[in-house]
Amino acid sequence: MNEVILNVLGTAQDAGLPHPNCFCKNCSEAINNPKFRRLAASLAIVLPHEGRWHLIDATPDLKEQMTKLQLKYNMHGQLMDSIFLTHAHLGHYPGLLFLGREAIGATGVPVFAGEKMKQLLENHAPWNQLTNLKNIDVLELSNVQTLCISQLVKIKPIEVPHRNEFSETFAFEIEGPNKKVLYIPDIDRWDEWDQDIYNACSEVDVCLLDGTFHSTKDLEKIGRDFREIPHPLMTETMDRLQNLVGQKEIYFTHLNHSNPAIDSNRQIRELIEERGFHIAEDGMEFRL
Repeated sequence: MNEVILNVLGTAQDAGLPHPNCFCKNCSEAINNPKFRRLAASLAIVLPHEGRWHLIDATPDLKEQMTKLQLKYNMHGQLMDSIFLTHAHLGHYPGLLFLGREAIGATGVPVFAGEKMKQLLENHAPWNQLTNLKNIDVLELSNVQTLCISQLVKIKPIEVPHRNEFSETFAFEIEGPNKKVLYIPDIDRWDEWDQDIYNACSEVDVCLLDGTFHSTKDLEKIGRDFREIPHPLMTETMDRLQNLVGQKEIYFTHLNHSNPAIDSNRQIRELIEERGFHIAEDGMEFRL
């Protein structure tokens, strides 16, 4: 059977759960109970019949994520066929280093990235060692230019506004034979995007959206200023997309360690689910 599986490798904001140097309620639970852990947000597109898989974002947790995926789909020792990068922030590209000479010593893994990200990887240490030694082959993505990674799967990069200190930022539309997914792990504000999020979600079957913060109270708990870390609040996103509930599957991912939606008491999560929205979980699958 020619199946396409989208595997959610991780659902946490860049530094994962538990977060380093933090002993808040969520982090303390994750320290003491592995089932509460969350790895950094990432996806794998798995083609079991071909024995192949493709990665979206190479996180600091890539070593663990890769092993779990290889074991789950009986792909022991099978490297990803390609990597697509959203942007140059902590949780999204440092895992590339595992492909280098100190670790896997890969050969020519295609890495798709925007123009600025490509320049970063080719011209700045330590990333340029990966390109100089041909561990990776960096290929440039163009906004809304669709790529076919197999006869069954297409990926379209869509540029979104985000704190682009080192690179542009992409969302991805992933289209299989039966379903289409919109993946936006990072964006500053819906109003700053040149597309309407409601319309964008209307055109797909499954949405995996930036759920970094539930409300501004998340950051107040840890002494950070919301204005310095712009992300759309989950409460706002739900208000914008409420009329799509029942028509589309809408999940939140890229969850910050302070987010009460992942609290074990489930109070906020139950309110979210009552509205018809979902919290993405590490290891969950979508058949495309």
